[in-house]
Amino acid sequence: MKKVLIPTKLDPVAKELLEANGNYTVVQDDSADLATLAAQNPDTYALFVRSEKVTAEIIDALPSLKVVIRAGAGYNTIDIKHARAKKIDVMNTPGANANAVAEEVIALMLADARHVVPADASTRAGKWEKKNFMGREVTGKTVGIVGLGAIGRLVARRLSGFDVKVLAFDPVLSEEAAERIGVKLVSLADLFAQSDYVSLHIPENEHTKGLINKTLLGNMKTGATLINCARAGVINEDDLRAVKPEKGLRFLNDVYAKDAEGDKTVTDIADIMVPHLGASTHEANYNAARRSAEQLIDFDEKGVTSYIVNRDIPEGLDEAYADLAFTIAKLTRTMIGTSTKLSKIETSFYGELQRFSNWLTVPVVCALSNDFDRSMDEKAAISYLEDMGIDYDIRPADESKGYGNTITVDLVARVDEESLKRISVRGTVAEGRLMISRIGGFDGLYFEPKGHLALFTYRDRPGVLSQIAGAMAEANINIDDVRNPHDESGERSIAILKVSQPVPGEILEKVAAKIDALSFCSVSF
Repeated sequence: MKKVLIPTKLDPVAKELLEANGNYTVVQDDSADLATLAAQNPDTYALFVRSEKVTAEIIDALPSLKVVIRAGAGYNTIDIKHARAKKIDVMNTPGANANAVAEEVIALMLADARHVVPADASTRAGKWEKKNFMGREVTGKTVGIVGLGAIGRLVARRLSGFDVKVLAFDPVLSEEAAERIGVKLVSLADLFAQSDYVSLHIPENEHTKGLINKTLLGNMKTGATLINCARAGVINEDDLRAVKPEKGLRFLNDVYAKDAEGDKTVTDIADIMVPHLGASTHEANYNAARRSAEQLIDFDEKGVTSYIVNRDIPEGLDEAYADLAFTIAKLTRTMIGTSTKLSKIETSFYGELQRFSNWLTVPVVCALSNDFDRSMDEKAAISYLEDMGIDYDIRPADESKGYGNTITVDLVARVDEESLKRISVRGTVAEGRLMISRIGGFDGLYFEPKGHLALFTYRDRPGVLSQIAGAMAEANINIDDVRNPHDESGERSIAILKVSQPVPGEILEKVAAKIDALSFCSVSF
């Protein structure tokens, strides 16, 4: 019998399912701290947690531990690297709380629109202030959803009964997939400018931290409402603090830098704030508990590994090639445009990498979207692309080309109804360093995608490189390295600059205009 320890207030369905299976004995106790329970149950095989911190010390106290399951989506409270070093698989249950969060968004919208919270307090105090609580209706409004993952899609579905116009921003979702969901894809700027309500459903990472800034907020309609049930860091709070009174914005919030007692930084700007209640429903707790038990049983009996979040590198594969796949895809995505709608991804894996092609699909997909986690498996990656309406093809590798262990990623995006755009990038690993060997028709590049890069393509002619260098110098940006070859025709050139700092968009545009660039972008690794 395998012992499962559940040191948290999780729905009893997990214990019931595991015990009914006959292969598990379950200890569920939320009255003691995890360290105490770990000391009392050193023979624990699987550990189910919610917000409990699973530290290296806890892991070391459980020498028989093989599986940790987070009954929920986030797993930042678990030391996944130490778990992997101990050959322990860590899983989560993504989507189990999606409906709970989606309904919370609707609840916040309605509570604010009808002044439910202050009206309740006023009436309980014996007052009768109907005139002070004149509300507004959600019906007929425009709602913008930033991020169409599981939660964003459910928000769109739950809004369908309100006869609202739903706009959405998602850099990966295709137009066809958006049409099936019933939303209209627009740019992030247009979404903020046109929406009466904006609901955020994006992760917090290097790309999204502070994404909701003064520019976007300043373009919102007067009296519009911003709802954040995603992550605290995606909003620049100082920018919101500055813009909110000018535009008369409403701000409804459920997320904070830390889930703990104490003062909150948004107290002065939030019109409604609740203590991270998104997943706090009986149904979400039940779903997460059931999923946890089912995933453990499927893992043990069927070898299902789809939800492992600290997946190990397959035996025989150098981890550098996983990083290479991610880096090539990220560069390709940047060059084709992070807001363009992808229609197809084509990959080629040469040499010894062919046998790992399915596994290497995961870092490729992860580089294209903030919503997809690099720890997921290839089945989840393919399913994600299908949901996004993007075709995916692993092309047979032509070994006669003698490329060795290299990876090629092609992205195809729809520019308009009649034309497509394709960007192709190939790379390899040399002496332990990632190398980009080809971009489109520019071959033999062999530059290291590291640090901050700026790329410009242009019609070849004398003096262009010096113009670029001069513009960078004017902006006080130092150039550390340059690649500047011609393409196969000799008519076009590419300037790849490794620079001392990220190049601001206005500088890129200024340089591009000065040299009449055919394309340009910047990217940091």
